Order: sequence, then C-alpha cells, then structure tokens
Amino acid sequence: MKYDCIVVGAGLAGLVATTELADAGKKVLLLDQEPESALGGQAWWSFGGLFLVDSPEQRRMGIKDSLDLAWQDWLGTAGFDREEDEDYWGKKWARAYVEFAAGEKRDWLRSLGIRFFPVVGWAERGGYLADGHGNSVPRFHIVWGTGPGVVSPFEKKVREYINNGLVEYLPRHQVDSLIQEVNRVAGVRGSILEPSDVARGEESSRKIIGEFSYEAEAVIVASGGIGANFELIRKNWPSRLGVPPKNMISGVPAHVDGRMLAITEQAGGQIVNRDRMWHYTEGIKNWNPIWPAHGIRILPGPSSIWLDAVGNRFGAPNFPGFDTLGTLEAIMKSGYDYSWYILTEKIIEKEFALSGSEQNPDLTEKSIRKLLSRILPGPPAPVKAFMDKGEDFIVANSLSELVKGMNELTGENLLHLEKIEEQIAARDREMENKFTKDLQITALRGARHYRGDKLIRVASPHKILDPQNGPLIAVRLNILSRKTLGGLQTDLSARVLGDNGQPIPGLYAAGEVAGFGGGGAHGYRALEGTFLGGCLFSGRVAGRSVAEELGKGIVTVNTNPVLEY
Repeated sequence: MKYDCIVVGAGLAGLVATTELADAGKKVLLLDQEPESALGGQAWWSFGGLFLVDSPEQRRMGIKDSLDLAWQDWLGTAGFDREEDEDYWGKKWARAYVEFAAGEKRDWLRSLGIRFFPVVGWAERGGYLADGHGNSVPRFHIVWGTGPGVVSPFEKKVREYINNGLVEYLPRHQVDSLIQEVNRVAGVRGSILEPSDVARGEESSRKIIGEFSYEAEAVIVASGGIGANFELIRKNWPSRLGVPPKNMISGVPAHVDGRMLAITEQAGGQIVNRDRMWHYTEGIKNWNPIWPAHGIRILPGPSSIWLDAVGNRFGAPNFPGFDTLGTLEAIMKSGYDYSWYILTEKIIEKEFALSGSEQNPDLTEKSIRKLLSRILPGPPAPVKAFMDKGEDFIVANSLSELVKGMNELTGENLLHLEKIEEQIAARDREMENKFTKDLQITALRGARHYRGDKLIRVASPHKILDPQNGPLIAVRLNILSRKTLGGLQTDLSARVLGDNGQPIPGLYAAGEVAGFGGGGAHGYRALEGTFLGGCLFSGRVAGRSVAEELGKGIVTVNTNPVLEY
C-alpha cells in the first residue's frame, strides 16, 4: 500500500497529525478541498491565544494557578451532564487536555520555536460562584505571531517532509466518502476540484474536474466544524438558547462547512453533542471583507454598557467578556438577534481588541515598534478603522445624538433616549464612591487588581456621560458564528467510535470535527485558548496513535491504551 495514513484536512489539527506521523517515518497523504493558499485553515486567522496552566508568564504577572484550580474551572464551565454516553469520552479528553496544559504543552511548543506575549489575558471571567463557569485567573497566552505563529512550525515541517517524500499534499481534493473493506476503513474517494488561485480566506469554486480514490492503513479526519454552514447551525440550534438567529455573520471562511461530519457518520462514526456550539455575541461586520458575511469579534474589556435591542441593560453576570454562552442566551431570548455596547473614547482606546491575525498586525508581524504604538492616546489603528468605516459603529458628542444614530442604523426605532439615559445616569452615580451595589462596577474595579488588566486592558473607572471622557460610542453587536463543540466521538487514542461504543478500525479524528477530542471536551462552554490548543493536542494524539498502531502492525484492536501525552 502506497500510504500508511491519509489525513483529511490541512488545518492545524491535520498539520500536527501529519508531522507526528512523518516524524515516526510513516508515509502520509494530506488532502484538502481548498487551494494551497488555505494551508493552516481557521488557525491561521486566529488571535493565537492558548490556554496554559501555571506558566512562567503567569507567575511573572503575579498569578497563582494550579492543575486543581484549572480542573475546577473546566468542570464548572463544561457542565458535563451526559456522562453515561455523549460526555463519557469528552470528559476524559478534557482531563487529559488540562493535564497537558499544566504540563508538557508549553515546553513542547517552545521546542518548536513558539513564544508568548508576556501579558497573560483574562478571558471568560465568569461571574458566578467559585465552582461555576469561568477562569478564576488569567490563562489566555497570546502567541508571538498570533495564528500564523502557531501554524508556522507545523507548516514548515510538513513542507520539509513533502520535499523528502514522506508526505504527499494534494489540495483541491474533496473527500466524498470513506472506503470500507472487511469491517475497517481503508481509504477515501472524492472529487478533484478545478485549480484555484484565490487568496487565503476567499471562497473557492466547487467545480469538479475529476475523481480520485486512495487507500491507506488508516484515515484521520481533521476537517473542521460547521462555523460557516448557517443552515446546519440553525438545524442544530438548541431550544435552551431561544430561537436561532435570523441574521448572523461568519467568523470563519466559507470552507468551514462540516461536510466530513455527515460523510464520516455514513461510514458508521457516531456524532454526539450536536446541540453544543460556541458562537460569539460581540460580532461586527468587516468593512473590508475577505469571505462571505465576514465578521470580526470584539475582545472586550469589562467597562462598556451592554444593552439589548430595545435598550434594556443586561444584568449580572452578562457583562463584556464574562460569559459568552450566557449572553448569547439572554440576547436570543430578548426576541432580537443583536445588541448594543455604549462606551466612551477612554474605554475604547484601552478595552477594545479585535480577534484575528489580520486585525493585530503588531503581534502578527512580531513588530515591537508597532506594538509600542498601542500605548499612544486614541484607539489602536485597526479599531479606529472600524470606527471610521464600519457600519456597526456610531460616534456622537451627546447621548441624544447617539441614540438617534442607533435607531437610524437599524431602522426599527426601538430605542428611547429617556430609558437609556436613566440607566446610564444611575450607573454613573455609583462611580462617586469606592463602594457600589452595581456588580459590573465591582467587577471592573476588581479586574484592575490584576497588573495585566490595569496596564493594557481595563480603563480607569469613570462616568460614561461625563464629556471629559471623550465622545460617546455605540456599537451594534451581531451574532458571530465560530466553533462546533460537539462532533465525532473518539476514545483517548483518537479512534472514531461507532454507535455501539467500539472503535471503527482504521478511522481516527482530530480537531474541531471531533469536538476537540471525544466529541465534546468542552461540554457546554469554553474557557478560551482551548480551541487552538484542542487542535494541537488532539492532532498530536491522533498522529501518535496511528503511528503506534501501524508500528504494531495492527489497526483493528478494540482496547483503549492509555497514551503518554
């Protein structure tokens, strides 16, 4: 047989799996439906945040973290409640991943040349009790070089293996089915798509010019989730989150279509936790779009006033950056699929970051000079571009002018000046004392006890309606599609399980298509920095597992060996 393993999908999980196999001397065929410009998949576009536990970066910032605290936070966030079936393997993967993040992960990445920005971010702050959702401490480690910096060492290794013949990479090869022989998966069949010279992220054609069929001892599915497939998102939307959004914008390129989920299911693979997804509530329409319905996520600090579509302020803990899923539920149950921030220029210049490699040229290009420009007065250049050109931003010198602009933007006239002014004025009165009953003010003051937040992330508390704090700004926030939390159920060796709970010989899965491990390592919610990390971890496990099984000369065992991660 020409190939030891076929890897379907050249995103981060697929690249990691491919390098692990080639490192072990295995011959790999790497297939992807996109052109070569898309190598690295969604990961290339990411902010490059990684979840690490008790890292030197944390300790230098005065953060005391531990495996026990991280696991407490993960369990409180995941809310596993299907442990007899759908969550059985996901929870095991979660534990293995948290141990990896508290152990070997950082050293492994550094051995590949990956370095981290020194200030650790605090994502998903929670706002409930100690054993509830959220990060008790900052854990969001930004890679120096953002998403491309994560992809680069694996892409480099894959290209080296292509040159020496261990890896064959075929872009524009779209898998349509898995080949099954004698109770095992033995290869893939599919369509060859016409060549495409589109730039990275742009939508490529699906014109078929030929067919292919390849066999191998094993197949690893690493094809990503459903983030750009709005039809499938709405089909799987859980009733607990209200009605599905009529209007969404896309946080991922069009190729994130979920095709391989159904194809693998047809071959006997079991999909679990279909109803669990991770979509953001702070999406803004890209004024310079690359893919269809291109949206960007605001990574907010905690100070902005958050209102629903009719001008009601969200209650605790639905504050910016605290609970993505909780605010998604609150927004969708309001009867509308958008919401609003109201803030000041002082807030936006310190608290607005934009997710994505292309929105952070200083970090992506590893430019100290550009990075230092962030300390200058005014918002960062990418944020200023959205203020000037983005359709979701309104800037005004008075609240009445601001509310008028908000109503004109939507054309629905749902907002009333008196109602909004009353709520913001009540909040501002609480700023006159060092103590308050407003839990958002308590939270933002508490955040500034962390040196990283005080330095670069959280504005000094101030009154929103005080003119000395600059013009008022309103931002319409759209639902932004992003992650699939459920997926193909896999054991701890990344083998895809059938509906009988047994591994399907020769079939493995990694990355988002496998729910980042086990069909749902995150449960219902995420702590952030865990999606790239989940692709790294599950891709590594899948590659090493296949290499180990091929080394034994068997791919049909039904045991579950415990691997050393």
